[in-house]
Amino acid sequence: MKHRFGSVVPLCLISAALSLGGPTIAAAQSQAGPTPPPKVLEVITEYLKPGQAGSPHMKSESVFAQAMRDAKWPTHYIGTDAMTGQTRAVFFVGYDSFADWQKDTDATMANKDLAGKLDKATVDDGALLSEVQTSAYVYREDLSLRGPVDIPHMRFFDITIFKVKAGKGRDFENAAKMFVSGYDKVPDVHWTTFQKMYGKDSGSIYIIVTPMKSLAEVDQGMGNDKKLLAAVGQDQMQKMMDAADATIESVESNLYSFNPKMSYVRDDWDPSFWGQR
Repeated sequence: MKHRFGSVVPLCLISAALSLGGPTIAAAQSQAGPTPPPKVLEVITEYLKPGQAGSPHMKSESVFAQAMRDAKWPTHYIGTDAMTGQTRAVFFVGYDSFADWQKDTDATMANKDLAGKLDKATVDDGALLSEVQTSAYVYREDLSLRGPVDIPHMRFFDITIFKVKAGKGRDFENAAKMFVSGYDKVPDVHWTTFQKMYGKDSGSIYIIVTPMKSLAEVDQGMGNDKKLLAAVGQDQMQKMMDAADATIESVESNLYSFNPKMSYVRDDWDPSFWGQR
């Protein structure tokens, strides 16, 4: 992976946030085709200095990916560019467990050639960055709906971050399960929920990840709240929104575009897109 040695809501927005309807993120190291979400998700966020986005950063990041390809490393990752919010690149890598994460890190450091290349790339890349944050999330299957997705053919992520009010974690999860149950009655709606385990505000942050083949899915998903209302009825909808409103402190949604030049994926992943290196 891209190792580093030495990331909120009026109630009426809840259904909109959950109704975008894209499938869920799959482990970045999985083979092509629908796969379950990773149990552990590492998210590395790089905030770029003014003027360093685009070609300068892609060139820098391509060094990491090339080093991994040269080593034929078994762990892969997806690099994305933020389309909204602060200028930044975000990298995603999935593991089956924290123990597997440690094994990957230990193996990387033990490979002197690869570790040396990554160390040098980290120094060079650091000159373009203003800040780096790394967070670890765990998959919440009980708060997700319809997990597997053909991630090699996705091109965008919609990610919504919920910050839960202090002491309201259990209530938030109960509210989220009401939405899972409600949207289960609406065909073609999918999402994956992860809870932050390590990093800023760990424990109180949940993210909903929606991979998309195109941004047209955002337009299509905007009507899913009406489908939910038709499926559950006005009284149940009001209960769901009241339950969510009582637990959520803030929400933020952003779009991210996949960047093949900043990613290291399997060779059998749709070469017409991922082969653009």
